[in-house]
Amino acid sequence: MNLTRRSMLKATAAAGLAGIAGRSAYAQPASFNYKVGTNVPVTHPIAVRLTEAAEKVKAETGGKVNIRVFPSGQLGSDTDMLSQVRSGGIELLTLPGLILANLVPMASLNSVGFAFPDYPTVWKAMDGDLGKYIRSYISKANLVVFDKVWDNGFRQLTSNKPIGGPGDLVDMKIRVPPAPLLVSLFKQLKAAPTPINFNELYSSLQTKVIEAQENPLAIIATGKLYEVQKCCALTNHGWDGYWLLGNKRAFEALPPTLRDSVNRHFNDAALAQREDSEKLAASLQQDLTAKGLAFNKPDTAAFRAALQEARFYAEWKTKFGGEAWGQLEAAVGKLA
Repeated sequence: MNLTRRSMLKATAAAGLAGIAGRSAYAQPASFNYKVGTNVPVTHPIAVRLTEAAEKVKAETGGKVNIRVFPSGQLGSDTDMLSQVRSGGIELLTLPGLILANLVPMASLNSVGFAFPDYPTVWKAMDGDLGKYIRSYISKANLVVFDKVWDNGFRQLTSNKPIGGPGDLVDMKIRVPPAPLLVSLFKQLKAAPTPINFNELYSSLQTKVIEAQENPLAIIATGKLYEVQKCCALTNHGWDGYWLLGNKRAFEALPPTLRDSVNRHFNDAALAQREDSEKLAASLQQDLTAKGLAFNKPDTAAFRAALQEARFYAEWKTKFGGEAWGQLEAAVGKLA
């Protein structure tokens, strides 16, 4: 086929424009190569939505921002990754507020025991004044914190006997993560909270070093804890979220248009992940029931009353301060 010089130039120009608009833009060298670390497995909704957001950012920026997701703690433990994002070793990190509280105590304000009754209350608070208040403290730690918090789920109790009220927890050895708020919560309920690394949890339950543990349903399922526990009390005793954090220097290096793309797509991904998480929790209860885990729903009012009597809320009101406590109670109602 004979082509004139003019038609060839036109065809070449059209192909070039199509490449810029399409996927061939990926072949261009990225101006910003960033890593985001997370402790959740690759199939977890957080990892799935992080990956989707990264792909959208890459497409929208023409390959100028290339963010790689590293799930399953590939870049280290939570505390390791927090250290890395602060130093600039990695650029982004998802981190539970209860763990971040070791650096920013205010990050655990939303995890006060039995504070949130349901998800609508959580999202109204965390997308409103309470979330804004907590983010202001995280920002003071020289970290970038995204507007939308991701869902880690409500925490539930598993054991080998039904838990119907606070009296069933007396002297019970319960594994908790190294989070001061959770240790305090179960101490005030007269249990025996025992901090143990998660990788030792299954064997500790199997050998009866501990009697019970607490975690969101997704962790109970992926950790196969139903194999060594018979009962699950849907206590909803605490809600925690994953904050998406960034290295300030790396984030400010992005030109405003690229920064806007990263913000927008990752905040949208957080909203999508919340829906995923709620649906997953509902389906997991059915799956875990089929695997032999017996569920019950205790009256949370009895737990709250026990904590009030033990002055748990009064103690943490003093620790957080009156201003912070006012923000929490404005969202959830009177606690102390």
